Amino acid sequence: MPFVGLTGGIGAGKSTALAALERLGAAVLSTDQLVHQLYRSDDIRDAVVGRWGDEVAPGGSVDRTAVAERVFGSEDDRRWLEQLLWPRVGERMAAWRADVARREPPPIVAVVEVPLLFEAGMEDGFDVTLAVVAPEEVRAQRAAGRGHASVDERGARHLTQDEKSQRATFTVCNDASIADLETRLSAILENLKTTER
Repeated sequence: MPFVGLTGGIGAGKSTALAALERLGAAVLSTDQLVHQLYRSDDIRDAVVGRWGDEVAPGGSVDRTAVAERVFGSEDDRRWLEQLLWPRVGERMAAWRADVARREPPPIVAVVEVPLLFEAGMEDGFDVTLAVVAPEEVRAQRAAGRGHASVDERGARHLTQDEKSQRATFTVCNDASIADLETRLSAILENLKTTER
């Protein structure tokens, strides 16, 4: 069962691709969802409040936007947060993969969405990497629809989508309908099956 790391730029449609892969028979996991879960835990909430004060957790719940404002403005804060979260994300990801491997029948592929896959140096943990890309104007429309001011990859921390595409094993363009995206992803899954044999 191939273990696939899925990535892409802001507004490229990573989550849409992940949902499509699940419909095509893949076991899927989003590291963003894992981070959401971690932020709800007492130890992570207490750590971020200890670092930045109560204003990042109004009412006792971590405000991800408030945390992001501090992290994107400071290399030290970003590094601190990554060291807090990523080992825990890695542990949960490994536990999920072990669980998936025990399923009967096994899924055709296991896919984990990792927005900063290459930036975090996590690509070696996967058999295959898949980058989702889209034209800049499409990404801008999607980002604006979600309240992001731009798709500038939030500064130098993010690779451009061209760089992600060059480093990935496969690239899929998400510039049309969901049905088209599913067709393109299905072709990649068929390619993986052939390679596995």
